[in-house]
Amino acid sequence: MRKSFWQIWNLSFGFFGIQFGWGLQMANMSAIYERLGASPDEIPILWLAAPMTGLFVQPIVGSMSDRTWTRLGRRRPYFLVGAVLSSVALFLMPTASSVAVAALLLWVLDASINISMEPFRAFVADKLDDNQRTLGFVMQSFFIGLGASLSSALPFLFSSVGITGTTESGIPLTVKYSFQIGAATFLLAVLWTVVTTSEEQPNNLLVRQGVCYKATFSEIWTALWQMPAAMRQLAVVQVFTWLGLFCMWLFFGIAIARHVFGASDVSSQAYREGVEWGGLCFSVYSVVCFLVAFVLAALARRIGRKAVHATCLFVGGLSLVAVYVIKSKYLLLLPMVGVGIAWASILSMPYAIVSAALPAERVGVYMGIFNFFIVLPEITAALTFEHLVRDIFGNDPIYVVLLGGVFLLVAAVMVKFVKDS
Repeated sequence: MRKSFWQIWNLSFGFFGIQFGWGLQMANMSAIYERLGASPDEIPILWLAAPMTGLFVQPIVGSMSDRTWTRLGRRRPYFLVGAVLSSVALFLMPTASSVAVAALLLWVLDASINISMEPFRAFVADKLDDNQRTLGFVMQSFFIGLGASLSSALPFLFSSVGITGTTESGIPLTVKYSFQIGAATFLLAVLWTVVTTSEEQPNNLLVRQGVCYKATFSEIWTALWQMPAAMRQLAVVQVFTWLGLFCMWLFFGIAIARHVFGASDVSSQAYREGVEWGGLCFSVYSVVCFLVAFVLAALARRIGRKAVHATCLFVGGLSLVAVYVIKSKYLLLLPMVGVGIAWASILSMPYAIVSAALPAERVGVYMGIFNFFIVLPEITAALTFEHLVRDIFGNDPIYVVLLGGVFLLVAAVMVKFVKDS
């Protein structure tokens, strides 16, 4: 049954809260780690929580949600549980007193976000037919961009109105207040989707009352071997794409603090201003993401999803490469426009393409498996970048940002080999 614009809005609104949490994490965690005593070459391994939890949690939750039916429905129970746990972790994160405590909270936060996030992808595929799925995933891009833009800018905004000071462990109060606002926003946004939507029990053999764990792992294994061809082709694109994004997320803020603001001391005012400006840059690319999201949907109808995605990745890659030669903080905002265009496509086009190739009774598990090609490159980066950053790049994070641009350019080329049905 065809959905109205506002029905699709409600289906995806929870992503606003989910990305509010991700945005705070991406813009601030590397600096939090450095303030608590970590060195740049230690940061990749400290970020291992995000891809590892995604690797295990998303396919398991996807398969479980395919097989679950409760009073709340099929996917919505997972939204709600993940939102409650994520909000607690967000609230506690800025109170961390050591690198170990911050890393532990990040594991909890990322596992919880993944519990909420994976069923949202399947939820859109459940509720919309193929003619509306591109719009559905673009709507998610809109809310992701909106949530990330607001959350990334919060520390800068708090600082601009005169909030100063730090916690006992050295984390700025601007960051503390931002995370606590994020905790409330995450929970309220997901609750909106839970309250304003409904689910109908599907007529397929995978749905059971309750959850069978043996069947869950068996289903994941079977689905891996029966993966549709389009999904295999997109896997290569996703690997290079997310290697590029991981390079940017881990090192952009601290790279700007050193490369543009000239900071070498993590306790200096210049370092704080550089990290805050990096968060503002993240906010800019997120603003661009939600501004262009619906434009990409219209373009996809005219020239095809592949052409849109390849072009956007190319623009994003060139933009990250350009960061290397920029020395003005204001000029940094220009490449963020290109990154925002790429981000809007990354969040929608691959999911629209792959969902058209998936059997309806396995959408949840396949969306979880599709996440493998996001988290495996991130795990590779987390486990190998210590040597790269320290011994090859001399602990200068700007080179990692440059490498991220190269990865996005490779991903753009690989889109050519994807078949979009």
